[in-house]
Amino acid sequence: MAHEVQLFFDDEAERSIRRLWQRLADAGVPSPAGQVPEQRPHTTLARAGRIPPAARQALRAELSLLSIPDLWLHTLGTFPGDEPSLLLAAVVDTELLAVHSAVHDVLAGKVTNPSAYYFPGAWIPHCPLARGITAEQVKAGFQALYPVEPVRAAVTAAGITDTRTGQAEVLITR
Repeated sequence: MAHEVQLFFDDEAERSIRRLWQRLADAGVPSPAGQVPEQRPHTTLARAGRIPPAARQALRAELSLLSIPDLWLHTLGTFPGDEPSLLLAAVVDTELLAVHSAVHDVLAGKVTNPSAYYFPGAWIPHCPLARGITAEQVKAGFQALYPVEPVRAAVTAAGITDTRTGQAEVLITR
């Protein structure tokens, strides 16, 4: 089990990402389309084995003070490795990096088993399109989605999602 701090998008951005997920599913690439529990399109800021209540309360207070920018999901890409993934990467700017850094400042020393992939300096902001796919599925995914239209994603909420159940606790809404 893991908990993720996630940013959630406006309705139009969600529809755009869900259309991409469906195009992948139609091409035979496993995507979140139609999976149970249904995943919301999102960008993950941090991941840990457990984010306890005190850390959640501190995070809620910090997030309520921050100006969270819209995301421009622009670049179709992949994470190679043991479980290749397709993603739509966000354009990185100083505002987004400041929000990311503030989240990690709040969580430092308060969570169990934080994931180094999400630490400042290692994090690549993105919206997952397909995870744990084969090299052939990566190729099929690129063929199904390229060229991808950029998605402007207004952030409408931030929360903590249990990756095992898919249940999200909304911390703030905008």
